[in-house]
Amino acid sequence: MKSRLPQGFGGGPQNMNSMIKQAQKMQEEMAKATEQIEQMDFSATVGGGAVSILMSGKKEVKSLTIKPEVVDPEDIDMLQDLLIAAFNECMKQIEDTSSETMGKITGGLNVPGLF
Repeated sequence: MKSRLPQGFGGGPQNMNSMIKQAQKMQEEMAKATEQIEQMDFSATVGGGAVSILMSGKKEVKSLTIKPEVVDPEDIDMLQDLLIAAFNECMKQIEDTSSETMGKITGGLNVPGLF
């Protein structure tokens, strides 16, 4: 009794070459997308405009703006919380954009450590 493989499986070297070419194309597209994301800017504003941060897609802080009225020597904790919130929001935007872009390229394939 012979067993049959589902269509698209098997096929020997031709199928393997095709898979390698698809993987190489995906890798090139991912590198291009990563480069585009790194060129983008992401910003977040918290505390009703009290703190604003601008970061590059490389996750580097480009600017940080703090309104003078939130600088209270008696309440440093609030300022720290605002800075953390602004930074985290910007990082989330970068990660979401990266995941969405890579998901489009990989077709939702989740490969650990890929991006």
